[in-house]
Amino acid sequence: MLDIKRIRTDFDAVAEKLATRGVDSTILNEMKEIDAKRRDILVKVETLKAERNTVSAEIAQAKRNKENADDKIAAMQTLSAEVKALDAELADIDAKLTEFTTTLPNIPADSVPVGADEDDNVEVRRWGSPREFDFEPKAHWDLGENLGILDWERGGKVTGARFLFYKGLGARLERAIYNFMLDEHGKEGYTEVITPYMVNHDSMFGTGQYPKFKEDTFELKDTNYVLIPTAEVPLTNYYRDEILDGKDLPIYFTAMSPSFRSEAGSAGRDTRGLIRLHQFHKVEMVKFAKPEESYEELEKMTANAENILQKLNLPYRVVALSTGDMGFSAAKTYDLEVWIPAQNTYREISSCSNTEDFQARRAQIRYRDEADGKVKLLHTLNGSGLAVGRTVAAILENYQNADGSVTIPEALRPYMGGAEVIKP
Repeated sequence: MLDIKRIRTDFDAVAEKLATRGVDSTILNEMKEIDAKRRDILVKVETLKAERNTVSAEIAQAKRNKENADDKIAAMQTLSAEVKALDAELADIDAKLTEFTTTLPNIPADSVPVGADEDDNVEVRRWGSPREFDFEPKAHWDLGENLGILDWERGGKVTGARFLFYKGLGARLERAIYNFMLDEHGKEGYTEVITPYMVNHDSMFGTGQYPKFKEDTFELKDTNYVLIPTAEVPLTNYYRDEILDGKDLPIYFTAMSPSFRSEAGSAGRDTRGLIRLHQFHKVEMVKFAKPEESYEELEKMTANAENILQKLNLPYRVVALSTGDMGFSAAKTYDLEVWIPAQNTYREISSCSNTEDFQARRAQIRYRDEADGKVKLLHTLNGSGLAVGRTVAAILENYQNADGSVTIPEALRPYMGGAEVIKP
């Protein structure tokens, strides 16, 4: 959520920044007018309350002197009615301002490339070289079906489109991947957490999914519960409405969880395979940091995600997302894109973001600065470390052999009971 004080005092700069994210200036102008009206009403209310206090004292004095106070009582009633009317108007204005501030995206950092969409993203670096095959590489869904480890047909029968069963070494591979990821993040100082897989609406608001992106989620009917779209939601809300000790920052959390997405607006996109599912596993990283340290922590988090890909020897690239392609809550985002041979392109496998104080303001996550004792909003960061299903897809395609078998990456073999190859 944006700071109304920042919008008020630095209006032109904020408007210019948000315009790069597609926010119409008329929205901000309307917000500015409403905020000015609110401040005018506050002045009037304070003036009327001061007058009411004066009249109240005069009424008390008149009663002590046994004087007639009817006129003053009438004046008091008039003042009270005016205050009540202005308070009601103020409540309406506050509701409108809240609607504005909760539906506007975060202000992009100065280092974010300006652009309309993903075509304007900027490649930062690459690691590894795509493998040159001496045969036509198969898509991971064909490999998985031929190996008998991925079953979309029965997933569709039991549930519906974009669901599947993992079987045998496919299930073992999925489990090996997320255990490997959690172990690697643990080495980097992340505390492993098992979160609830359902959260309440306040939690969804805290991280920015609600109210703007409600259609992308699965809600439980007649309850206050939502299936988590990512472990970012429960991990970040762990400290909602709390004040942390500054000396304890930064704090690192990691969790593996299922993620549930309705994929609204994705009809016709990635209808086959593991790239876009309604339910998938993901290992998440979340950080709570002091503002002056948060961008250094973003670089570290991105490196933590890269470490997984490097140890799996999967070629990838890092791109800085443009202002028009970033997520709602992000001030800056790096995407990691892994090479998918059958598609002859890089596909997103991780997204690492600094939300600055955007989520912290919504969720009221603060810290007490040990230097001056003041309570301040901290910065929150989140990143995929990594999307597990997409990692399975990348391994199947990059490690496939001409006979249809798939070699298991060396880093995962200790988690696979020593298995080295998945064979038909």
